[in-house]
Amino acid sequence: MNRKISPQIPEGREGRPNKSGGFSAAWGRILGMVLLCWSLPAVAGSRPILAGYAQGPASKMSADLRQHASSGTMVTVIVQFKQMPNSATLAGMQGRGAALRNRLHTIRAVTMRVPVSMLPELENNPNVAYVTPDRPVSMTWANEDYTAAVEADVAAAQFAQDGTGVGVAIIDSGVSDHLDLHNAAGASRVVYNQSFVAGDASGADKFGHGTHVAGLIGGTGRASGASNGYSAIYDGMAPNVNIINLRVLDQNGSGTDSQVIAAIQQAIALKNTYNIRVINMSLGRPVFESYTLDPVCQAVESAWQAGIVVVVAAGNNGRDNSMGTHGFATIGVPGNDPAVITVGATRTMGSATRVDDSIASYSSKGPTLVDHLVKPDLVAPGNRLVSLRSAGSTLDTKYPVYEVNPVSGVGKYYRMSGTSMATPLVSGAVALMLQKDPSLTPDQVKARLMKTAWKGFNPYTQSSDNYGNVYSNQYDIFTYGAGYLDVDAALNNTDLAAGVALSPTAVYNATNGTVSLVNTTSVVWGGSSVVWGANSVVWGNSVVWGSNTITSNSVVWGSTSVVWGASSVSGFSVVWGATSTTASPMSAFSDGDDGEN
Repeated sequence: MNRKISPQIPEGREGRPNKSGGFSAAWGRILGMVLLCWSLPAVAGSRPILAGYAQGPASKMSADLRQHASSGTMVTVIVQFKQMPNSATLAGMQGRGAALRNRLHTIRAVTMRVPVSMLPELENNPNVAYVTPDRPVSMTWANEDYTAAVEADVAAAQFAQDGTGVGVAIIDSGVSDHLDLHNAAGASRVVYNQSFVAGDASGADKFGHGTHVAGLIGGTGRASGASNGYSAIYDGMAPNVNIINLRVLDQNGSGTDSQVIAAIQQAIALKNTYNIRVINMSLGRPVFESYTLDPVCQAVESAWQAGIVVVVAAGNNGRDNSMGTHGFATIGVPGNDPAVITVGATRTMGSATRVDDSIASYSSKGPTLVDHLVKPDLVAPGNRLVSLRSAGSTLDTKYPVYEVNPVSGVGKYYRMSGTSMATPLVSGAVALMLQKDPSLTPDQVKARLMKTAWKGFNPYTQSSDNYGNVYSNQYDIFTYGAGYLDVDAALNNTDLAAGVALSPTAVYNATNGTVSLVNTTSVVWGGSSVVWGANSVVWGNSVVWGSNTITSNSVVWGSTSVVWGASSVSGFSVVWGATSTTASPMSAFSDGDDGEN
């Protein structure tokens, strides 16, 4: 988990990247810790530094693995195979110095610690598809009242849905016991606990992120309200869901690819036992290769194919201008996969209406690196959200100022900001949709959420951080996706999309200098019918993204485009692979940040 690799992430005022370039909680940075803080890793141009490797795109070794392997004699890798090897084959590799960690059947892979000298052997093995380091991961995480912004209060008044019977798997830093996660009889609704953290079998949240996420999805608010000395009730979106706690992040909010993949694999295995219909992943890491090769992306696609809706944080690097992109192309893994629902964060301004809401400047923007997918898919409130406190956790101890305390006594709630906080709101909404109509497929859920998302944002907004830095933001498809989560509209909608709801790809036409959207079809589980095809009446691009924002024939960039206006075209050349210009970094969403104003 603490394995060092070289993701080529500049470190400066732009933010403090996870030193190992891997998975961390996507927490919103309490407001700030390091979540999903990465710039644009220049992996595509990395130079192989080990002899014996194939050169160019045919290489089976990821660029960061070649870099990392030069610094030691052993390396922990995830080896994806074309066909899962038998026990005799694996035993033979162990006899030559490999140490088998675990089998990841859902993606036909194994995690092994191998001598660097064995890497050329793996590259030359015809059954090996792709090899990556076991990369670290981290959180992506923010309180303002969000219920009016996403029409949750209206939906609650109209529908009786509370998530009953639906299981939501939370892949995060664990979930600690809390009164708000108990049912009416007093029993915990955390029905399953398992830790994938090496050397720590406890499912308790020692970091403080996963419990907060759990409360936003399924907290009852029972410990809050006037009777308990609080000025508000801090309940979640679906206050009677069952929670499956799959802990992958340690007390510092760090984990690895293999731990995340193992947790996804377990969620699939437990799907029927606990009716797991949703996976929440408020975590991520930088992009190192196409989603078609990335092992974590392959794992989330397996869950999607198994009938589980996967909801993922976009990341908190929207202020990152280190490459001159003004925060564009900063979506992380696995939010860069076209199948999953990728969520950006908004700030609600503390008002009871959504018309004055705007994007949080730290919310990561698309298109995705390497594949140029249109992300995020939609946005939800993520700035200064109050949810459950994990007493004594790392965040609670390091930033006690964000504890939300009653008039007297010990506080049971905590405030955080980030796309990590926006993600569970969408997961909770999905649980409500599936309780109302259990027959919905993941693609139908995604399509319905995107079609019904509210699209009434102001074209340009400004926000400021706690240091007085001002950020100019604009409404475009790579910032807001299909729009703002609208729970009431989603529950009222009865359309059933036919086909797969893959996020489209932005394609640059060098002959006329335009960029347009095309259907994305290259996923391992396939599907010939795409929901937002140009020939679709119900799910055409003009319906999903709004007639004033994007149509099936629209130019995405250009002097008259409202999708990516003139204030951001300086990032165009970087996103599409040309030489970048020198850029001045802005203030990052860093440790201790309390969201933004």
